[in-house]
Amino acid sequence: MDSKKYRGFTLIELLVAIGVMALMAGLSWRGIDGMTRTQAHLQQRADQVLRLQAGLGQWSADLDALVQLPNTPALDWDGRALRITRRSSVSPGDGLLVVAWTRRAVDGTVQWLRWQSAPVVTRAELQTAWATAARWAQNPGDAEKASEVRVSPVEQWKVFYYRSDAWTNPLSSDAAPPPRPSGEKPAGPDLTLPDGVRLVLTLPADGAISGTLTRDWVRLSQGGGKS
Repeated sequence: MDSKKYRGFTLIELLVAIGVMALMAGLSWRGIDGMTRTQAHLQQRADQVLRLQAGLGQWSADLDALVQLPNTPALDWDGRALRITRRSSVSPGDGLLVVAWTRRAVDGTVQWLRWQSAPVVTRAELQTAWATAARWAQNPGDAEKASEVRVSPVEQWKVFYYRSDAWTNPLSSDAAPPPRPSGEKPAGPDLTLPDGVRLVLTLPADGAISGTLTRDWVRLSQGGGKS
């Protein structure tokens, strides 16, 4: 029987085969890398939407839990921050909380921020927390920043009060208390709560949600707490 001779691969054939496999591996890697990048981008945008939804929910919860005390402000907008005195969401026996919302640049990105005090049980503690909330919104130190939470990137935000059947700027003359009779002494700051609060957020164009978002809150005694 004649013996059969088998010819092996030549060096050129091996190099061609290796080149083809390298090309296929490169194309596969690009496809996998593209899918990974797309998935990471989608996850980031989904996280942005969830954080914004949670922030809006917390905004409404803070207003729903608002507490009025004699001769004590429960809600205040100074053009920079909205401060609220509210019940504790854990247990009524834990005391009250002071929360504040503002807009400030953090690490190069303008953020909508929320701050919360520790529970307060005395009027002195409440006054201190109220002043700390104002300081946090204007010129916070490390201690105040430690209690803040980044909610969502925003470009602008506005707050309006609903009074006398109209939405007005809380700082405008329309929001001022009615004039007192002649000879009557000033009664201190106006502590009358508005019938509603409107939040207007302008979101960045490159965010998961862009454009203008409006959120209305109605006081419980006026509209059943719907927002």
